[in-house]
Amino acid sequence: MSVDSVFVHKMWNDNELVKMVNGGVPFPMLSDGGGKVGAAFGVYDEDAGVENRGRFIIDPDGVIQAYEVLTPPVGRHVAETLRQIQAFQLVRATGGAEATPSGWKPGKITLKPGPDLVGKVWQVWKTDMESD
Repeated sequence: MSVDSVFVHKMWNDNELVKMVNGGVPFPMLSDGGGKVGAAFGVYDEDAGVENRGRFIIDPDGVIQAYEVLTPPVGRHVAETLRQIQAFQLVRATGGAEATPSGWKPGKITLKPGPDLVGKVWQVWKTDMESD
């Protein structure tokens, strides 16, 4: 979502994002003309009429699970956002019985939270990273 029009979003997706993410972004991009949503999330710069680059991952219950706000000169990584969404979906689907280590990707080792994991996360993480 940005203050850009849906037409600018379509142009951006069709001419840029499809070259960065196979098939483009798999969700709709919304227009926040006037910046009302951006203002509610604290990313709208009223004087400049633009929004800082904010990424908010909100679960189906309306709870913000993750957010990142960057100033306009610094870009985001769409594949990382999609990876994080997949991780949040997995954790939600397992009711918190599984957690994802740093850099986790679908199909990789997950963590089983509990006392037995304390002091051993690095072993799981290292084993999984070596299999890449």
